[in-house]
Amino acid sequence: MVDTLGVAVVGFGWMGRVHTQAYARVRHHYPQLPLVPELATVAEEVPGRAAEAAAQFGFASTTRDWREVVADPRVKAVSITAPNFLHREIGVAMAEAGKHIWIEKPVGLTAEDARAVADAVAEAGVQGAVGFNYRNAPAVEAARELIASGEIGTVTHVRIRLFSDYAAHPEGALTWRYERERGGSGVLGDLASHGADLARHLLGDITSLTADTAIFLPERARPTGATAGHSRASGGELGPVENEDYVNCLLRFASGARGVLEACRVSVGEQNNYGFEVHGTKGAVFWDFRRMNELGISRGTTYQDQAVTTVYVGPGHGEFAAFQPGAANAMGYDDLKVIEAYRFLRSVAEGTPHGATLADAVHSAAALDAMARSASSGAWADVAAGT
Repeated sequence: MVDTLGVAVVGFGWMGRVHTQAYARVRHHYPQLPLVPELATVAEEVPGRAAEAAAQFGFASTTRDWREVVADPRVKAVSITAPNFLHREIGVAMAEAGKHIWIEKPVGLTAEDARAVADAVAEAGVQGAVGFNYRNAPAVEAARELIASGEIGTVTHVRIRLFSDYAAHPEGALTWRYERERGGSGVLGDLASHGADLARHLLGDITSLTADTAIFLPERARPTGATAGHSRASGGELGPVENEDYVNCLLRFASGARGVLEACRVSVGEQNNYGFEVHGTKGAVFWDFRRMNELGISRGTTYQDQAVTTVYVGPGHGEFAAFQPGAANAMGYDDLKVIEAYRFLRSVAEGTPHGATLADAVHSAAALDAMARSASSGAWADVAAGT
C-alpha cells in the first residue's frame, strides 16, 4: 500500500526548485518508498514566481504568504527554502502545526535559532531534515566508513576547504545574503556550515576552535528589482557588505585530532572547490566535490612513500545503487538532494530519523557561533551545542 503525502515548498528560488525536482524524482530512484509526495502548494512572495512554479511542476495551488501553508490541511510536509532570516519563524510555525519539515541550512541566523526549530520539531513529534547535502555523496559515506573502520589508523588531522566564486564579481547585487539582519553571517552560514557538518560527520564532535574572517569586497550595488540566486547589479546605489567573505579556522576535536577549515565566496578561479583530506597514523583519504564519485585512498603498512589509489565509488557505497548500476558512472549535485528527499520521506513514513537532522544543524550552528566569537575576540572559543 502506497500513501500520498501533501508537500509544500516555501521559497522558490534556486533551492526551492531543487527540492521540487527531488520530490518529482524520488520515487523513480526509490520505488519501494511507501509515500508518494504530492505537490500541494508553493509559497513565494515575488510576484509571478509561484505561478511559474505551478505551471512547470504541477503544484495544485499557489500563495504569496507562507502563513497560508501553516493552515492548509492538505500539507503534511514542508520544504523551507526561504532566506535565512525566515528559517526560525517558518520552521517553528510549521512544526507547531504538526507538519514535518525539510529545511535548508544554516537553519536561521544563530545556534539559538537552530535550537528553537529543533525544540519545536521535538515537542511536536514531527520529523525534521536539514539540507547538508554533501554528506550524502556516496564517496563521503565511503570515506566515513573507512575512517570508522580504522583502516587509516587514528585520525591525526583534517583539512576541509570550500572555495567558490559566486560572489567574486564586483557587480554582484547587494541581496539579503550580504546583510546581517536578513542573512546573518556570510560565508560562515553559506559554506562553512557545510564544512562544520562534514568535520563532525567524519571525525566526531568539535570541542574548540579559533577563527579569522575578512570582507574583501566591502561595497555592492543595491538591486532595483527581484533577484534570484547570485544576480548582478550595476549602476545602483552602493551599500556596505555587512558579513564576511572569508573564514579560516583551526579546529580541535574531542578525539584529539586537529583540523583546518577554510571557506571563501569570492575566490576568483575557484568554482565549487569543496573537499577534504583526512590523515591518520596509517593512511589518508581525499575527496574533491568536483570529482564527486572518486576517493583518493592511502592505506597499508609502508607509511613513508605509501601510494595513493583512486577508487571509483559504485553500488556498494552509500545510495549509489539507486542511481547507477556500476562503478564510475557519474552522479551529480541534484542526485544528492534526491537522496535527501528519500531520507526525509522515509523518516516521515517510519517515524525514525534518517539522514541529517535538526540536532546536526544545532551542532553546525554552534561551531559557526564559536567562529564568529573567536574572530571578534582573537581568542580560542569553546563549541557547545547545548543538545
